[in-house]
Amino acid sequence: MNEPTTHADRTNWNITYEDVEPIRIRDPAAEALAVLDRGEPLVISYMDVVKEAGHSCPTASGAYRLTQLGLGGLYPNEHPVRGEIEVTAGGPKEDPAYGVTSRIVSYITGAAEEDGFAGLAGGYGGRQYRLHFGESETVEPAFVFTRTDTDDSIQVTYHVSNVPDAGPATRYLDGMVDGTATADEREAFAEAWHGRVKRILTDDSLFTVGQAEATE
Repeated sequence: MNEPTTHADRTNWNITYEDVEPIRIRDPAAEALAVLDRGEPLVISYMDVVKEAGHSCPTASGAYRLTQLGLGGLYPNEHPVRGEIEVTAGGPKEDPAYGVTSRIVSYITGAAEEDGFAGLAGGYGGRQYRLHFGESETVEPAFVFTRTDTDDSIQVTYHVSNVPDAGPATRYLDGMVDGTATADEREAFAEAWHGRVKRILTDDSLFTVGQAEATE
């Protein structure tokens, strides 16, 4: 006798998330310490970002995709390199959106403030003082990614105002939190919530990518 499947919504959506194109990025320090072969990239998946954030939501998925687009613009024909990427957030880290987003951007790129990795002997592979917070002219979240080896910069703006809401299923959120939601309610919520996230990960009309001058 087959046992009933539980939490099918979670399992199915994890499979979808695992199909998201990963971000590949080199880490010179990891190469020098023989963690990776020279030129071999780290592979960071969206599920890795979900683990870092502790959940999947429009902010986490938006942070992942804007970083992916920014790095793709800076390094169209090669892997990005940690330690050579400077990031400027277009708002203060105390802002709920910029704070969470910047943590994910930092997790992927390695770019950090004064508490970042200072590098190996002589600063090799260092990522300290590579993350800055400034002010953007856009009304929506924007990040500037800069290559320190070429000074090329790409700005990515995330149009959160165009992200669709999760619809009527959000009424089940309280039940999801306190554990009283039924199986049907969980499934309805999961479909709406993760469908929204999937839209962000696949619809590039929600982002604008362009050349920019990095500012601190």
